[in-house]
Amino acid sequence: MHILIVEDEAAIADTLIYALQSEGFTTTWLALGQAALESVRQAEPDLLILDVGLPDISGFEVCKQLRRFSEVPVIFLTARDGEIDRVVGLEIGADDYVVKPFSPREVAARVKVILKRVAPRDVSNSAAVLRYFGFELDPKRVQVHYLGQPLSLTRHEFKLLNVLLDQPERVFSREQLLDGLGIAADAGYERNIDSHIKSLRAKLRQINASHDPIQTHRGLGYSLKCGR
Repeated sequence: MHILIVEDEAAIADTLIYALQSEGFTTTWLALGQAALESVRQAEPDLLILDVGLPDISGFEVCKQLRRFSEVPVIFLTARDGEIDRVVGLEIGADDYVVKPFSPREVAARVKVILKRVAPRDVSNSAAVLRYFGFELDPKRVQVHYLGQPLSLTRHEFKLLNVLLDQPERVFSREQLLDGLGIAADAGYERNIDSHIKSLRAKLRQINASHDPIQTHRGLGYSLKCGR
């Protein structure tokens, strides 16, 4: 599998390249964000390791632009350990966040966990198209329509909606929704579920502003409403 490393410090890139190649990955190293965007457009890697502090544009901006055309998994590298930076990184579409200095072997391990999580699964038991009160979700084609109109969702938003549609009216805790995304509940991302739900609601309101099909259960979690 191919890993694209976007890091302007050669010494850091070298340690990552060595650790990843030791685990059997192929790697490409780029030092600039714009070059990374062009590279992904031409040939999408299996995962992107992205430094936040790049010399041309920030890694956050790279990720924002990337999410307009690709759902490739992203791990941020950063020298900043503030909670707000981690939250922002995850909200704009990153899959993980590693603070410098770090162990290259740990990064390689995180890469393997993410790739295992996003790998295509056996959909023999979940391939049926889900239709429910205006929704039509096709797990095989990764397509969803709401009130006859297509929804453009991130990978995480699609999986969340799939979980909710599969069992309407059931109240899912944040931990259970994280499990639906393939993220361990002890990873500390419970509150990030709220951000994904907020974004999903905003996209649904663009189609029908008068109805919110996602029900919030304070202190418990979320469910999909039955009817209007």
